[in-house]
Amino acid sequence: MNSYKKKDKYRLIWKLGAILLIVSLVGCKTKKSTTGNTRKTKSKVASEKKSIYETNTHTYALPKDDGNFIRFKIQNTEEYIKTFAPLAQDEMKAYAIPASITIAQGILESGSGKGELAQKTNNHFGIKCHTGWEGEYDFHDDDEKGECFRKYNHPRYSYRDHSLFLTSRARYSFLFNLKNNDYKAWARGLRKAGYATDPRYPQKLIYLIEKYQLNKYDLGNHKINKKVTNEYVITKHKVASGETLYAISKMYYMTVSDVMELNNLDTTTISVGQELLVKSIKN
Repeated sequence: MNSYKKKDKYRLIWKLGAILLIVSLVGCKTKKSTTGNTRKTKSKVASEKKSIYETNTHTYALPKDDGNFIRFKIQNTEEYIKTFAPLAQDEMKAYAIPASITIAQGILESGSGKGELAQKTNNHFGIKCHTGWEGEYDFHDDDEKGECFRKYNHPRYSYRDHSLFLTSRARYSFLFNLKNNDYKAWARGLRKAGYATDPRYPQKLIYLIEKYQLNKYDLGNHKINKKVTNEYVITKHKVASGETLYAISKMYYMTVSDVMELNNLDTTTISVGQELLVKSIKN
């Protein structure tokens, strides 16, 4: 009797052990399957994430950047206009920037697409890296030697970035109160806002617009009901080794005179470790 009880006891222990083993194996398999699905979901989300260039709530989205660098071979200014005028008009409809101004800036800043910077970066508007730029870049001599400029795989992304650059910075907000067909006021306004350091920048844009009759591309232009932010906060910038007042002003989209006025400076001389007040765009 005791012998049978012992055998039953061992059989029961063995059965319980087998059941626990089966449950454990099933649990591991389920866990593995769940983890695999989670990774797949994350990967799918990452692949579907769109850049700022692909999404536009105003009018249209640009094609997805396929990662291939496209170099345009433009023969002359007339060909440049023919190639990029339609793109400038699309940007005008989306962001209310006169197409004549955009084309003229593209011609001037890129050397009609033949300039060294345009050829190696597809940067048609001379936009520098600035704080917060996370895209590709290259170095080029401009106001200073070896400055950082934004790089694009296709000129269309340069055109979109130009629109975003003007519509998202407070110092350009007054331009959108101007008449859309007043290219002269826009040209003078860009210089006033500090887009370029060349004192004859407005005259050069106006000359190009009138010589090539670029204002004809403004026909049908109208103001878009949109807000251009003009909110900013005052923050502090600690001067690092090698930084100049000019470089710091560009970081915060200010003019040198703005920085000097905000900090009551009589000269442009600054020292390492010095704290400067700067205007930082709120959003």
